[in-house]
Amino acid sequence: VNMYITIQETVFMGGRLRFHMDSLFSLAGKKAVITGCATGIGKGMAAGLARAGADIIALDIGDLEDTRRTVENLGRECRCYHVDLSVSSDVDEVWIRLLEEAGHVDILCNNAGMQFRKNAFEYPEEMFDKVIAVNLKAPYRLSQKAAIHFRDQGLKGKIINTASLFTTFGGVEVSGYTCSKHGVMGMTRALSNEFAPYGICVNAIAPGYIATELTKAIWSDSKRRQPMDERIPAGRWGTPDDFEGPAVFLASRASDYITGIMIPIDGGYSAR
Repeated sequence: VNMYITIQETVFMGGRLRFHMDSLFSLAGKKAVITGCATGIGKGMAAGLARAGADIIALDIGDLEDTRRTVENLGRECRCYHVDLSVSSDVDEVWIRLLEEAGHVDILCNNAGMQFRKNAFEYPEEMFDKVIAVNLKAPYRLSQKAAIHFRDQGLKGKIINTASLFTTFGGVEVSGYTCSKHGVMGMTRALSNEFAPYGICVNAIAPGYIATELTKAIWSDSKRRQPMDERIPAGRWGTPDDFEGPAVFLASRASDYITGIMIPIDGGYSAR
């Protein structure tokens, strides 16, 4: 009898633990805005948040139908908005529209980004301005808008910014991109300080070398890829799937006392 009771108690406690852990990471009833999620990392984040129970509000300059299908196949709703984040008026308009249609937002993932390669002696001002507009100004303005919404609605919102290895490294021929990604981390820290009193968490992820269409020219070329492969302790490039877990963690109740930090998702690259 005692053995039976012990087994039953163990099963009961195990069930309670599973329920507690599931609730910590559950995003049921939440709505997440994700920029730049037509492909790659953003699409991986959308899949992860949808799998955890969130409805997705997808923003991109590209075709979002594949993302919509992915989210809907996971049983969640996906609202799609075509927007050029380098245009301030478009950012304003899409935010007003998505709030009117979605009703509320709980999570903002500032993932959209662009890169332009040119040596620093000849880097054109118009491209520098566009890189900064997409990678830094748009995330800042969307974070402002989201935080005002969270505060006014009494929501403990989550903001997740996509930084980069170039948030800590300098790189070559990517000076505009590097400036923008250093700015993303500065923005993350600054906003975390001001938004924390309202229960709003602001954090960043820093992707390493990830196999996406954006990096195909490198990972599909064995000679260019070899030096990077040799430095990645995990022994492989990342994939969009590797962003599902970190996105869910930073968007969920499990990270309520974490703000102002950056999580490298790079297979150990930055630790070498």
